[in-house]
Amino acid sequence: MKSQFLSRGAALVAVMTVLAAPAFSETVEGSGSCHAIAGTFSTNLGVVDQNTSLGSVTGDLRGAVAATILNVTQNSDGTVSFLVQHHLVTETGDTITFDLATAVAVPLSPTLFAVRSYPVHINGGTGRYAKTRGDFTNIGEVDLGSGKAVFRYTGHLCST
Repeated sequence: MKSQFLSRGAALVAVMTVLAAPAFSETVEGSGSCHAIAGTFSTNLGVVDQNTSLGSVTGDLRGAVAATILNVTQNSDGTVSFLVQHHLVTETGDTITFDLATAVAVPLSPTLFAVRSYPVHINGGTGRYAKTRGDFTNIGEVDLGSGKAVFRYTGHLCST
């Protein structure tokens, strides 16, 4: 009975691992490979100017990040949309470029926002990122009162 339970448990873990693992075997423009990326963005708001944050990135995209809020929209469902342009320099000096991104957040107080949706698209860069494309999503929090924001990113990066 115990060995039957263990083998069923091992099979269940194997199935759960396969189901939970992202399928990043896709290719970009017909040739290349993709791999999972994850980490954290941590920024201070208003460092460069009133609309631009500056901070650090940990994980697979390690380096420094700046994000400029280009527009803020109050949505009819009570959420707030932030149109953002990101700039990232990796710890090795390469740059990563991004499409404009929209963060949709739920206000928790007049100064605290929970990020509900924040997809970001990488469209290239310099050095090892010159021919990369990728997508990741963020969860996190923006605190206008303290001037801090933190996001956890997960997604994939593909090279051609």
